[in-house]
Amino acid sequence: MRTTSRGLMAALALTPLLAGCFAPGDSDADAGSGGRLRVALAVPPAQALSPYSNDATVLSKLSVAEGLTALDKNGTAKPALAKSWKQDGGTTWTFELRKAEFQDGTELTAQAVVNALDHAGAAKPKPRVLSDVSLTAKAEDTDTVTLTTKSPDPVLPLRLASPALAILSAKAYAKDGTVSPVGTGTGPFEITRLNGKTKATLDRFDGYWDGKAKAPGIDVSWIADGTARANALRGGETDIAEWIPTAQAKLLDKATRHEVPSVRTDSLILNTGSGLFTDAGLRAAAREAVDGSALVDSVFGGYADPAQGLFGPAVPWAADKRVEVTGRAKAATAAEVRTATKGRTLRLATYTNRAELPEAATVLQQQLEKAGFTVKQDVREYTQMESDLLAGKYDALVFSRVTLLDTGDAVDYLASDFTSEGVYNIAGLKNAAVDKAIRAAAAERATESRREKIMRAEAEILRTDAVVPLVHEQALQGIADDVEGVILDPRERSLIDVDTRLK
Repeated sequence: MRTTSRGLMAALALTPLLAGCFAPGDSDADAGSGGRLRVALAVPPAQALSPYSNDATVLSKLSVAEGLTALDKNGTAKPALAKSWKQDGGTTWTFELRKAEFQDGTELTAQAVVNALDHAGAAKPKPRVLSDVSLTAKAEDTDTVTLTTKSPDPVLPLRLASPALAILSAKAYAKDGTVSPVGTGTGPFEITRLNGKTKATLDRFDGYWDGKAKAPGIDVSWIADGTARANALRGGETDIAEWIPTAQAKLLDKATRHEVPSVRTDSLILNTGSGLFTDAGLRAAAREAVDGSALVDSVFGGYADPAQGLFGPAVPWAADKRVEVTGRAKAATAAEVRTATKGRTLRLATYTNRAELPEAATVLQQQLEKAGFTVKQDVREYTQMESDLLAGKYDALVFSRVTLLDTGDAVDYLASDFTSEGVYNIAGLKNAAVDKAIRAAAAERATESRREKIMRAEAEILRTDAVVPLVHEQALQGIADDVEGVILDPRERSLIDVDTRLK
């Protein structure tokens, strides 16, 4: 089988936002017939494929919608709906649009871009990618858009590659605030039907600006259970199955099993905002108790590396710039933990969409109990618990996070997950030193200096023990041997494009 690694276009990363509007019903297409691709995805839609939710990743994985820019395999911004751009001073950028049309037949114009970006900026809550920037868009003429930020944003072209900033036609934006990508994107595949959280039908959009897709369409099934996804691939019921559980890897034919270095880090997130872990000594005790290296072979079957920090081997520049973590709180002893937590239970959460996490949670429970904690697990499908996570209703979360998701730039991840105003701050962290370090990284324009400041921010975050990195994952994608052109993307933002097809 031949696979290709192409430009990356904006995954599990996870924010609750606005819902879209879709036609009801199931797919009428014969799965796999006429060269159609059958795809099994892991995480069912939480917000009806709204681009302002974590569902946005589906829009990029299946090439439904596009932004002004995309990311190439090196994580550098490349042209997408904008054919070129330039920076005019510190806070203003000018983008020249290519000739393209939306799937509803309307033309891509500067005003359409302004409309799309204005809706993203006004969304409640804001998309993660806009959590640390204020963006103003203006149409200069039909094909020219000027974007202005309140302060210099050196990674704006990277930011615009986020699927949350996909440009949809005016039809997508309803008066009640809902957003629908059905027939309103610009990509080579058009969503024609969504059946709740189980299935979707996509057809080839023949008006795509970069040529017709080689596959006539895509039939999507959401299968939350990883073993069921693997079985679907083995049984010939699907052509592509994402996120194969490591326990299933050896049960697949070698030709269908594809390992991908991943920017995904699995961590134990501790709730610093309420509950047991407002106590820094208890957080330190939890950090010393857990041992991520014990998970590498026992849980991940060797398809992971012990965590070195928030950023692993798939972020190659991080290792040489890592900063020593100092000033951590003294860990409470097991006796002190039992005294401090007497009559209180540590609520440990994780989700089933990634098959390894519940098993990892069981190992961590045993480690934490040896340290004096009384632990109770809550394990559910992710969409059933997301709102509770963001509301701080758990003490700890075993969490798998793509660290270069929204922009391909690590600052965006740090800002959304660890700043006081971060829109995905599950840890509830409010720390002035962390905020200052992340702001310093965000303001740095030179690449090497920016990376150095990112790693200083990492050290400040780890000092708080709000997050305990466990392992750096290797992704496993299942691809039938009669499929070619699947994108093996370390950032998990791309999967199918115009060249993906049945042989």
